[in-house]
Amino acid sequence: MRGRRPSPFGAVTGAALLVVVLLLGLPVVAILTDTAPGRLWDGLTTESSLTALALSLAGAAIATVLVVVVGTPAAYLLATTRFRGSTVLSGLLELPLVLPPAVAGIGLLAAFGPQGLLGGALDDAGLRLPLTFAAVVVALVFVAGPFHLRQAQAAFGAVDPAVLDAARLSGARESGVFLRVAVPVAAPGLGAGATLTLARALGEFGATLMFAGSLQGVTRTASLEVYTRFGTDFPGALALSAVLVLVSALLLVVARLLATRGEVAGAAG
Repeated sequence: MRGRRPSPFGAVTGAALLVVVLLLGLPVVAILTDTAPGRLWDGLTTESSLTALALSLAGAAIATVLVVVVGTPAAYLLATTRFRGSTVLSGLLELPLVLPPAVAGIGLLAAFGPQGLLGGALDDAGLRLPLTFAAVVVALVFVAGPFHLRQAQAAFGAVDPAVLDAARLSGARESGVFLRVAVPVAAPGLGAGATLTLARALGEFGATLMFAGSLQGVTRTASLEVYTRFGTDFPGALALSAVLVLVSALLLVVARLLATRGEVAGAAG
């Protein structure tokens, strides 16, 4: 049997794939292979690197928990209830996904800074967010929260309304329908959204820098530490970058597995 001759279109798509790999894949591979493991380890185990990693993990974990606790019921409402302006509201809540980092930082300062919309109320309550660890968490929620909100809306939207109606007819309260029916059915999608939120929060840079600053041991997360050490300690910056790449890759794999599981469960249902 004669082999198929390569078509011009096949050559074009193959070349396009090669360009994509070079532009998107090669920099990631370079981070992991550019420096010897020993030098990477030496750069990673400094006090400043470990402190920055701890701040990143703590901030990302707290932000993800807040997003899941508050964002999940909000996404359920948006996915199952239609009201005037719901489409506009959903778009507004997703807007941080595409905002430039500097704009996100300015927005946080305009909302929660000393002269911001809520600045006076926060001062009266004895709270001052900028340049604190709390500001890191707020910035991470703002930037990464829409990932969970969007995924959760899609997961709840895929739940068969008949299943929810059956639970209501059986006498379940609306809170029971949400917790005992909707959440378990949508769990894979919710897990994927939470995982993507965690991954995005770990890598946040711009909004955190502008709103929380880069105070050693207080607000300097791993991404900010990479930027700080870039000009003076490239191996150290590379070591932190490699750790963030590996953690992000792991979280991305988990998110994709959960999303696939949700799609399979939806098809089976």
